[in-house]
Amino acid sequence: MTLRPAEAGHNLLLGENVQIGGDVVFGANVVVYDDTVIGDGCFIQDNVVLGKVPSLSPTSTAKRGELPGLVLGAGCVISTGAVVYRGTALGAGCILGDYAGVRERCRLGAKVVVGRGSVVENDTTIGDGTKIQTNVYITAYMTIEDRCFIAPCVQTTNDNFMGRTEKRHKLIRGATIRRGARIGGGVVLCPGIEIGAEAFIAAGAVVTKDVPAGKVVMGVPARVVRDVYEDELLENQ
Repeated sequence: MTLRPAEAGHNLLLGENVQIGGDVVFGANVVVYDDTVIGDGCFIQDNVVLGKVPSLSPTSTAKRGELPGLVLGAGCVISTGAVVYRGTALGAGCILGDYAGVRERCRLGAKVVVGRGSVVENDTTIGDGTKIQTNVYITAYMTIEDRCFIAPCVQTTNDNFMGRTEKRHKLIRGATIRRGARIGGGVVLCPGIEIGAEAFIAAGAVVTKDVPAGKVVMGVPARVVRDVYEDELLENQ
């Protein structure tokens, strides 16, 4: 591959079998590991690491095994200091904020936004157009559908045993967030719950059980208080 000087920042390090599309721009000190595919028109900012191989502790619940190369769709923006692991795929037009992290075997749809300092752990799927704001923790083994909104400092969990007992390995599961749901600032989602489509979780709630579609919940623990107003539903936007 050939990069024009304007496209390649200082200290660009490329591994083996890296594929780079047209009009890709790299900042300074970027590391791109083996087999990474970068689509047309991507902007890779300073100090980004792409295609990192995970280093797992002996007690990690993450899956082992070979991982394919990282794939970035056309027009992705990977901001300063972000790290994206091998085995993950980002759809066209995704934006990762400064110092964001996306672990292995994740699938992000088109135009997903992951805010500054937010982390998406392994084996998580995020649908098209979902927006995740600053300092959010998306735990492993989650499903987030299309056009969801997750406000700053939301915390999600996947282990009711918090690292104790062997049976936890079969029961680890993050939350499922259905299409169009909105999660307010500072919310905590407990393991394995389902947030229904178009549900609204008020700021600061602790969600310990499933939330029905189209309902507003608030409080600790969260309780249903009313329906989501019809003019706020996606079909009416």
